[in-house]
Amino acid sequence: MTEVAGPGGATGTTGVPKVAITVEAADLVAELAAEHGPLLFHQSGGCCDGSSPMCYPREEFRVGDADVLLGWVAGQPFYMSAAQYEYWRHTHLTVDVVPGRGGGFSVEAPTGRRFLIRSRVFTDGEAAALAADPVTRGRRH
Repeated sequence: MTEVAGPGGATGTTGVPKVAITVEAADLVAELAAEHGPLLFHQSGGCCDGSSPMCYPREEFRVGDADVLLGWVAGQPFYMSAAQYEYWRHTHLTVDVVPGRGGGFSVEAPTGRRFLIRSRVFTDGEAAALAADPVTRGRRH
């Protein structure tokens, strides 16, 4: 798995990215953006596909005021619900893609591939740097 932060991967002042994307997933995002226009990712922690980020046409999803912008991957913003962020705030997330059909209305569903999240705990150095960064909430695209 080759990981890339992508343009604008970090949103805070520390330069420590909270989210990245694999090359394979970035390629799928490029395909989807060519078909659907600008996109966004949202991780809600719902009951069915809670570990799968949903990918939507950017103007068709309403980002809530409490949603957290983790960063940008493959030129698209990545948001997480506030409640889910409280559980995952100590982890670095990587968007990946695997064969299979995801759930919901995520735009990759018809492709036979689905996005999923791989995670790791931030290093002590990353966590210390991020502790000084304010959390970015609400729509920022």
